Amino acid sequence: MGRPVVLTDHGGTVNASPTPRSGSGTAETVTLTTGRRAAYLVVLVVIPILLLLLAVPAVWGWGIGPRDLVIAVVMYLVSIFGIAIGYHRLFTHRAFRCRRPLRIALMLAGGMAVEGPVSLWAAEHRRHHKYADREGDPHSPWRHGDDGWALLRGMAHAHVGWLCTARLRSSRRHWVPDLLADPDVRRFDAAYPAVVVLSFALPAAAGGLWSMSWEGAWSALFWGGLVRYAVVHHVTWSVNSIAHTFGERPFLTRDRSSNVWWVAMLTLGEGWHNWHHVEPACARHGVLKGQLDPSARLIRWFERAGWAYAVRWPDPARLNARLNARLNAHLDARRADPR
Repeated sequence: MGRPVVLTDHGGTVNASPTPRSGSGTAETVTLTTGRRAAYLVVLVVIPILLLLLAVPAVWGWGIGPRDLVIAVVMYLVSIFGIAIGYHRLFTHRAFRCRRPLRIALMLAGGMAVEGPVSLWAAEHRRHHKYADREGDPHSPWRHGDDGWALLRGMAHAHVGWLCTARLRSSRRHWVPDLLADPDVRRFDAAYPAVVVLSFALPAAAGGLWSMSWEGAWSALFWGGLVRYAVVHHVTWSVNSIAHTFGERPFLTRDRSSNVWWVAMLTLGEGWHNWHHVEPACARHGVLKGQLDPSARLIRWFERAGWAYAVRWPDPARLNARLNARLNAHLDARRADPR
């Protein structure tokens, strides 16, 4: 007999046997159809790469004007803040709570990044934290080994490969029942295709109205819509690949999450990844001296304005204890091997 399957919430099938389960009784992963995997390949892997390749001769040939640059930067900031603050710190980890208008705005801003509905994004990320850099992690760069070609394969998998090669994706029923029970999230997920259209229509409209020309609209669509979407994808995915491979690890974790300053700058604080894997629900990721975290700063402004509350800021005592744990482990290793 074949393996029994049941229908899932988003058109795949649940593996009824070897997947881990929790008290909810639902399987952790769902099997994707070939058609859905092909769609992920085109939309999330092929098109962003082609757009970046097209941007190179475009810059070389006629450059990017001030108008398009402003529109692209604004759309980039909206997308990255939407992912970092909205999708990630608010909806996935509950690092703070906020008023409903801000909550919806952050959800919409995250959708502008074109990385999927918020419930599916959160489901994948919660599974990543449970199995970080171990069997079950959807995008660990260490899955093939830790040297040479094996690590390069793993980094390619963590960066974009997992989006189209993985036959299993995280089950929203298992990982995010809280989000599926939220009427606002359900409405947003249902309207996600319209949000994608809006992500490209907004810069085009801004460029057209600013220049009062179709040429301005098309130019802004290219730079502020298409190229921006491609850049945002590769910047956010660098946390999966770069910040789990290189960088500093001042805190002890069971995985290889690390701090990479330039990834942190591009992702507005997400690249301070080591502490995040110590305290996933902490609203600040850059907790050490010199670690600029614009996303945490914006959450602080929301808090002072009364829009955000119940913010989970770092506990200084716990922070020092985790730093001392790393130092003590290093000293113990030196004593064991004084060479």
